[in-house]
Amino acid sequence: MDDPKKVLTPKEGDYYITPEGYRCFTEQYHLRRGYCCESGCRHCPYGYDKNTNDYTEK
Repeated sequence: MDDPKKVLTPKEGDYYITPEGYRCFTEQYHLRRGYCCESGCRHCPYGYDKNTNDYTEK
């Protein structure tokens, strides 16, 4: 069975390293990926709110 989720190789501008040492994906990466993972990402372009488990328009 095929998994519809894309596996992308990160490109320049897709993420940055936070002061704590974590990789933080940018809006550019999320848009290239094409779907929301519902993890409450800092730069989510889809308007997902992890606290309410709902989407808001952006």
